[in-house]
Amino acid sequence: MRNAALILGIIGGIIGMIVGFFSYGYTELIEAYGEWENVAEQVEFVDRIRIISLAAPILAIAGGAMARSRAMIGGVLMLVSVAGMYWGFGFNAFTMFPIAMVGLGGVLALLARQPDTH
Repeated sequence: MRNAALILGIIGGIIGMIVGFFSYGYTELIEAYGEWENVAEQVEFVDRIRIISLAAPILAIAGGAMARSRAMIGGVLMLVSVAGMYWGFGFNAFTMFPIAMVGLGGVLALLARQPDTH
């Protein structure tokens, strides 16, 4: 279970990093070049998007990396990352995989009672 949590957390964090990169870039693009009426408009909470774009993927990757040695802490970090992604980006076609993967990894890490056997 810990190995699955590790893999899900890291892969979900990498996908979340891609979503975060484009979200942060979108806010910067609109700020630099202005809005295009009915095509590209600035989001309501720019700072929230920018903070979540950076923090949530880092928490997911760190939680996944900790899942083998400190499963409880890793699981909590992954679930905090999921809450941040959902709060910042919502649940849509671009966030469903990172939210689902990191969330499952967090739950598996919290349920892991003993180290995996080889």
